[in-house]
Amino acid sequence: MTHVFHRHCHQSLPTIACGEGVYLIDSNNQHYLDGCGGAAVSSLGHNHPRIINAIKEQLDRIPYAHTGFFTNTSCEKLATKLAELAPSTLNHVYFVSGGSEAVETALKLARQYFVERGLPSKQRFIARKQSYHGNTLGALAVGGNEWRREPFLPLLSNAHHISPCYAYRLKQPYESNWQYGERAARELELKIRQLGAENVMAFVAEPIVGATSGAVLAVPGYFERIREICNRYDVLLILDEVMCGVGRTGSFYAFEQEGIVPDIVTIAKGLAAGYQPIGATIANDKIYQVIANGSGFFQHGHTFMGHPVACAAALATIDTIIKDNLLECVRLRGQQLLQQLTEALQSHPNVGDIRGRGLMVGIELVANKTSKRPLPSDTLAHKRVQSIAMSNGLMCYPMSGTINGHDGHHVLLAPPYIINEKQIEELVFKLTLSLDMAAAQWRDCL
Repeated sequence: MTHVFHRHCHQSLPTIACGEGVYLIDSNNQHYLDGCGGAAVSSLGHNHPRIINAIKEQLDRIPYAHTGFFTNTSCEKLATKLAELAPSTLNHVYFVSGGSEAVETALKLARQYFVERGLPSKQRFIARKQSYHGNTLGALAVGGNEWRREPFLPLLSNAHHISPCYAYRLKQPYESNWQYGERAARELELKIRQLGAENVMAFVAEPIVGATSGAVLAVPGYFERIREICNRYDVLLILDEVMCGVGRTGSFYAFEQEGIVPDIVTIAKGLAAGYQPIGATIANDKIYQVIANGSGFFQHGHTFMGHPVACAAALATIDTIIKDNLLECVRLRGQQLLQQLTEALQSHPNVGDIRGRGLMVGIELVANKTSKRPLPSDTLAHKRVQSIAMSNGLMCYPMSGTINGHDGHHVLLAPPYIINEKQIEELVFKLTLSLDMAAAQWRDCL
């Protein structure tokens, strides 16, 4: 019996004992290759001495002091580092304890920005279907993950959603990538006009869609068009990099590869590589100056914001990424992972699409490769894959509802940046084996 209120009341979980590098080890000495970083969190693997030492040193100095009374050196240094790594306009960092808090902060910051500008009618958010922005009520409202939203719909604010940029499912055969991207971005402009630009605060999007759809990339040019539309209608662009940021895609900020700069960006999961809970909302100069020159006070706050130990862990994480040239490792190992997955799985009858960037890769499962018909929901394909992969010593991140919240399945991979070539081969081998074993079970349901 356990007194822990676990994620699932009837799930029996192994007990973690320790970790080393890209492996986790349970109390029965079963080893698991961490192919997903938990939920794209453990970007530096497990038991990294540099991060652990930074935490210990901070604990020896000061574990905690409330930011209403003090700032702290780790917090200040981390904010400076994040600003240095960002484009020159993104200079103001608000620290929180995780991704949902970071998104909630961004939403409230957008609202206060327009209120202080004397534009209180701007109160609507637009986001995308099949997105995920967190589990708190504001983040859940702008998110497009339908099965997560459904029980709480009466409590959610009235956000509006347009189609994602999801070429595998939504691009027409007669369209070029540019034509499809233009059509997808045009939905934002049409929605702004429908609601009235005077009523719209911000557009919220993940540069690469994470858990809900499985590493879905926008076609080239899509986000440039989105940026133009936001500028035209005085709408803030909020990019949610909670999963895809801090080096996960091969650049420190994922938006760098889209050729744009947002007004606000949120980061979290990999910010301290799982060694401490921390997130951040980074705002540009114009937003900060409006508030600084107005009320001078952001009407928001959390008890553990700017936590010294969490900031020390995050600072050590970033220093490790830069000093160890791990962004290059992400790019190289990511190319290797995509290539080997394609070689191993392109002929698999239930693999429809393999996609991603850097060490964030999604595999969309289908019943029919030609028609792209999804596997029936009652196959429980995601649960079968996860369970079988664990028995084979591999952690991966399968999900259902890939297409519309109900139909479709995918597997998300997000291994640590320190993974080597041999371990990539091990990951691909174990995943291929697990998919074959799972498919042998679900084919009885087809």
